[in-house]
This record gives sequence, C-alpha cells and structure tokens, in this order.
Amino acid sequence: MRLSSLADYAVVLMAAAARHCGGVARLNATVLAEETGVPLPTAQKLVSRLAAAGLLESARGTGGGFRLARPPSAISLADIVEAVEGPIALTACIEGATHDCTIDARCSVKPHWRLVNDAIRDALAGVSLARLSSVPAPSSDSPRAPALAAAAGN
Repeated sequence: MRLSSLADYAVVLMAAAARHCGGVARLNATVLAEETGVPLPTAQKLVSRLAAAGLLESARGTGGGFRLARPPSAISLADIVEAVEGPIALTACIEGATHDCTIDARCSVKPHWRLVNDAIRDALAGVSLARLSSVPAPSSDSPRAPALAAAAGN
C-alpha cells in the first residue's frame, strides 16, 4: 500500500502551512511551493482540493491567500489523504459499489475487510497535522545524533 504522489505532496504542503499557523498574513501556493519544493502547478491544484475539502480557508483579492481552516491538532493525516484520494478503501469490497469480482459470492474474507479498513483509517486519523509539522528531534540511534547534540551544546 502506498500513497499517491499527490497525497504525499498534500501532506507536505499542509505541514508547511501548519508551521505558519498563527501568523497574521495568509499564505499562497507560490510561497508553499518555494518552501517545500513541490512544483507550483501541483501546489496550486492541491491548495484548491484542500480548500474544497474544508481544510484550508481561502480569500481572494488584496491580502488574499489561504490559511488552515482548523488548528493543526484538529486536522488528521486521514483528513488530508481523503481530501486528495477520496474515502480510504483498501479494496473494492469496502466501497459498496458494484464491482466485477469473480469470487464475490463465495469470498470468506469480504466480511472482514471493513474491520481492516477501519483499523488503517483509524491509524491515519490518530496522526495530527500538529505532529506532522513539528521538527523531529534526532534519534539517539542516528549516527549524526552525537554530533548534533554536541553542536547544540548538550
């Protein structure tokens, strides 16, 4: 299982926006593209999707731009992924729509896919944008950790 590049980029953009949270000025796609390295056309497309999903508030005109619609602690990784990818559904069985499955009528696993899907969605929902936007401390098992600690005066 792998996130699409668009979902990955959306998480990167939202994390950058969260780091600006609380500032007076609104952001724009150009600023986030420059800060994150996400190509500008992709950033523009994602900002539009994220705003349509209610994760960003946008304003036009002078002083326009966008900002987070909720505090970073109230936005989850699941919210961002679903804004770009749609509902999380590991298999076609989860979607409830008619699909062409040759073993549908006799599949013994089908009744359990909802449980698996919900567990994965819940795991993604348990990771907040606040956590994703924080700068992680170097781990003690990192080869650079002693050098970083020494540089920091620790």
